[in-house]
Amino acid sequence: MNLSDSRTPGQAETGQPARSQDAAAGERPATSGAVLRQPAPLARLSAAEAVFAAIRQDIEAGTYEVGEKLASEASLATLYGVSRSVVREALRSCNALGLTLTRTGKGTFVVANKVANDLTLGQYSARDLNEARPHIEVPAAGLAAQRRTAEELETLKDIVKTMVGETDPEAWVSLDASFHSAVARASGNRVFASVVAEIREALAHQSETLNLVADRQHASDEEHLRIVDAIEKQDSAAASAAMADHLNAVGEALDAILRQ
Repeated sequence: MNLSDSRTPGQAETGQPARSQDAAAGERPATSGAVLRQPAPLARLSAAEAVFAAIRQDIEAGTYEVGEKLASEASLATLYGVSRSVVREALRSCNALGLTLTRTGKGTFVVANKVANDLTLGQYSARDLNEARPHIEVPAAGLAAQRRTAEELETLKDIVKTMVGETDPEAWVSLDASFHSAVARASGNRVFASVVAEIREALAHQSETLNLVADRQHASDEEHLRIVDAIEKQDSAAASAAMADHLNAVGEALDAILRQ
């Protein structure tokens, strides 16, 4: 059963997560040899957030041991009463936090029982991105306010408008990377544009992790709107400040994840 954000995965009126008939009877669904745990009641989060939180809690509590293979996506989907895409999204965040490693064709394995001091986001670490982005994207936003063309402004406005109404997490993440690339291009500085294009994949990984773990999507939408508003008004100082505020918020959210 697919779940809306207003109810936790498989949660019935009793407050307990729904299970398959076998699981409700105390039996575990077949897992092809992988251990499948009965989940604790889940908090009132989106489906992917709740599944991620439950798996993370089991890993950090030692329910799953380091080196152990998690149940298959299909089995976890049945257990939590969600779609496989929801489970896949939750597992991607476990991977991003360094708790698990997914091996193509073999499954997902626990590789650590606590979050590392830094996150791997594609080719770069979260710390590398946090240190570098303010030196690139803050001045790029200021220059974009001075130099943007009417066409570039419309592109930015179209992107943020689509993002605000986007409900598909993967589509939103792609749009987020497009937004930051478009701001850099609008700066008229080819170095800034090239650097942001180079880190685009890492930015997408970062956004995906923050949206799932720290529920950043709505806040990011508001921050992006302020950036575009300043660029539209050709207010360079305001555009730089709005981008700085956005990157500070991203950095604080990442720090909070690592401190949990």
